[in-house]
Amino acid sequence: MEDKVTFTIGRQKNIALIAHDGKKQTLVNWCESNKDILKNHFLCGTGTTARLVSERTGLTVRGYNSGPLGGDQQIGAKVVEGRIDLIVFFSDPLTAQPHDPDVKALMRIAQVYDIPIAVNKASADFIIKSILMDEPYDHDVINMQKHISDRVNFL
Repeated sequence: MEDKVTFTIGRQKNIALIAHDGKKQTLVNWCESNKDILKNHFLCGTGTTARLVSERTGLTVRGYNSGPLGGDQQIGAKVVEGRIDLIVFFSDPLTAQPHDPDVKALMRIAQVYDIPIAVNKASADFIIKSILMDEPYDHDVINMQKHISDRVNFL
């Protein structure tokens, strides 16, 4: 059994949009500036962020729960299912978040499943302007069945 499994991110990306309260307007502005690119992809997001982006930009954004009510975990579950290809999460590093463990879990799962995650405008700009936004992309992910099997056999 191979250590890695190759997955393909298609031409149309599944993009999750998330922002802490202090960064919501920044994300809305970023989405408005990049509307011509984003309209070609499937967008989803956590609660208020999804609603604000949709209302203020006209983009269609599927909303999940707000972050503190499990929205970050819903997005993480979609990553595990292979239904999220990219996360744009404008976090506020200067404000304590009551659901910080959920945020850390989401970032961890994005790393485990090798999907890009932008945490600020600069990283989001670099990703969205990449030539990879317009073409399929193969990426290698840890083969969880082998990983679990190896751990069980080790014990």
